[in-house]
Amino acid sequence: MDTKILVTGAFGQIGSELTPELQKKYGKENVIALGHKNIPEGFDGIVETAEINDFETLKALIEKYQIKTIFHLVSILSANGEKNPDLTWKVNMGGLKNILDLARDYHLQVFWPSTIAAFGPSTPKEAPQHTIMQPTTMYGVTKVSGELLCNYYFLKYGVDVRSVRYPGIISWKTPPEGGTSDYSVAIFYDGIKSEKYECFVGPETTIPLMYIPDCIKGTIDIMEAPIDKIKIRTSYNLGALSFSAKELSDEINKHIKVEVTYKPDARQAIADSWPKSFNDSDARADWGWSHSYTLDKMVSDMIENLKIKFSQEKNG
Repeated sequence: MDTKILVTGAFGQIGSELTPELQKKYGKENVIALGHKNIPEGFDGIVETAEINDFETLKALIEKYQIKTIFHLVSILSANGEKNPDLTWKVNMGGLKNILDLARDYHLQVFWPSTIAAFGPSTPKEAPQHTIMQPTTMYGVTKVSGELLCNYYFLKYGVDVRSVRYPGIISWKTPPEGGTSDYSVAIFYDGIKSEKYECFVGPETTIPLMYIPDCIKGTIDIMEAPIDKIKIRTSYNLGALSFSAKELSDEINKHIKVEVTYKPDARQAIADSWPKSFNDSDARADWGWSHSYTLDKMVSDMIENLKIKFSQEKNG
């Protein structure tokens, strides 16, 4: 992977952890963090701001920094996407096409994430790599469309674009942002702060999930893999864990006391439309994907890090 890197959505759930990892690996001078809002004070690195649909500004940044690789993470997520489907299409698809056009014109390598939301109620509950994809959210529609667009740019123009389908991602650094899987993060935030959590999906709701260190590892691993190892140009299933909301609650209660109640809302239907697990054997066979975190190891690490975070926030 060439080391002049642009990260769009650099301060979102994934970007906020991917960006420092890339800085550590390739040097702060070689990683440009692109933000739109919510840029943290005191960020140690190169920051630029731009709208993802501002093609000319993006082009100028490519030329200014001689960018060779883009991690394109900007996206409006599932639950928020249903509140404004038109904006979701504009940001998710318009932004991706801008990045792919720049990759074609400047011979760039691109990472773009698809997600579990690309599947739908007709997908088998253990989702194979190649399967029916009929999502019921605009976010999901943009992910299926994006997978096909990435594959088209590879076939038509030879763009080295690589993609994985993320499961729900659990992270302690960024608060819940409006994704359907965010109950798996919010339970930690509310549980530690108030010892109570009202869950917006039912106790038996089960979806594929992954702890953020494994997510970051898989993202970098696929980009560093030799080009001949990348055999799928739509998007690889990337699996790790699968557990119910109650199983998560039970594991958390081994460490701290949290009273969990369940009040499913509109996000329940979205979660129900998703698979319960991924078959990611292609990613494991083609470029050596493997995950490290078990449920108990993840829960322990989340609680430990959030307690430190909340203590620091409280003390100023």
